[in-house]
Amino acid sequence: MRMRRKKNLDEKLLALKNLTVKHSEERDYRKAAENPEYLDFEKIFKNNNPVHLEVGCGKGQFAFEIAQQNPNINFLAVEKSENVIFAACKKCENLSNVYFLNSGAEYLPKYIKPASISRIYLNFSCPFPKKSYASHRLTATHFLKIYDGLMTDEAEIHQKTDNRGFFEFSLEKFSDYGFALKNISLDLHNSDFEGNIVTEYEARFSSLGFPIYRLEAYLKK
Repeated sequence: MRMRRKKNLDEKLLALKNLTVKHSEERDYRKAAENPEYLDFEKIFKNNNPVHLEVGCGKGQFAFEIAQQNPNINFLAVEKSENVIFAACKKCENLSNVYFLNSGAEYLPKYIKPASISRIYLNFSCPFPKKSYASHRLTATHFLKIYDGLMTDEAEIHQKTDNRGFFEFSLEKFSDYGFALKNISLDLHNSDFEGNIVTEYEARFSSLGFPIYRLEAYLKK
């Protein structure tokens, strides 16, 4: 069932000061990146602190919590659903170190300068369980190539999911691409990992008894 579009949503989105709406008219994301419209992070955040990126931020619970805990880090949260990102923006409207981009992940190279992201978070991305939709998974090879272009030399990707099949797919794709892996957990909530920030989906899945899978990936350069 599709989410009903909020009334006067376009006007409400334009009124938000912590959001940029970007919908490229070019359907080929590779061609879209040839004509960049880079976000100016220093202008947006009014500092040159490191920038962390969350791809698929949902209603913003993770962005809200992590930004409060890390005031010296800037967070760019990306979400393609207009209804959902509106709620996230409202949640974080009093935080100066969180900014939102309404766009699909495949278009990120059009809006983010190369080698400008210090960490990427993939929290409970849609697992697209059908094999025919595997290319839509946010750890498919073409997405890893996009992240690689955005990441600084020391950057990492942190992923969490409740879907074992998706997690196994991600482990394979990260390894095949050349990422090194660390801090792999097959049951995060019953591990000794400290500092976990629980997302909306994570709380729901965990309450139903599902284990939470987590990994950290980085490129050895």
